[in-house]
Amino acid sequence: MSEEIDESLENEFSSDEEEVEMTAADVLLKLEEAWLNEKFAPDLLESKVEIVECMLEQLQQMEENVKKCKKGDFRIIVHKMEIDRIRYVLSSYLRIRLRKIEKFVHHTLHKESTRGPDEPKMLSPEEFTFAKEFAESLESNSNTVVLRHMPPNLQTLDKQKLVPKPNLDSYVFLRANERQEQILIEPELEDEQNAEVVDIDAGSQYIMRYRPMGSLVASGAVSLI
Repeated sequence: MSEEIDESLENEFSSDEEEVEMTAADVLLKLEEAWLNEKFAPDLLESKVEIVECMLEQLQQMEENVKKCKKGDFRIIVHKMEIDRIRYVLSSYLRIRLRKIEKFVHHTLHKESTRGPDEPKMLSPEEFTFAKEFAESLESNSNTVVLRHMPPNLQTLDKQKLVPKPNLDSYVFLRANERQEQILIEPELEDEQNAEVVDIDAGSQYIMRYRPMGSLVASGAVSLI
């Protein structure tokens, strides 16, 4: 019966966007990478809702297979521990994202509204609904408790100047998955000719400012650790 549980981990996951097939074990590795990236990145990363949904389906199948095992089989304990571990990674990943959404809700919604049609969305449909409702609740509470008691000239606030924003200049630990050359350390500077550039080697670890590394984290060229 344990063979059936092991076989459930070999089901294939197909991505409609990239037409790439992965085993459930591959999906779990992707989930763990997304979890660590989200945990250590100062800003909200692209939602991995497809990976989350696929892993939830695998968990359900694994639990059904465990129920079919004979009582007293020691291997049941091992499989239940693995199920608990996967559930922890899933729940932690989703909680981290919700905390970031709540902390940077106005900033996140503004960025989401300005993305082009070809740019990936940072929020899943469910997260977007939550963010909108949370922002409306905050605004209503602010108007009721604070703003209406202030002078008229102070009742209109520029949200984008006042709302919390992630600190993209914080430093992060990272591991290079691919060799990258000529990375601009300060890409926000106008004078790129005098800007400092570095090369990073695959498999090497670094501590660097997050801002120039953000796009490489998104592409999978580097992973946060």
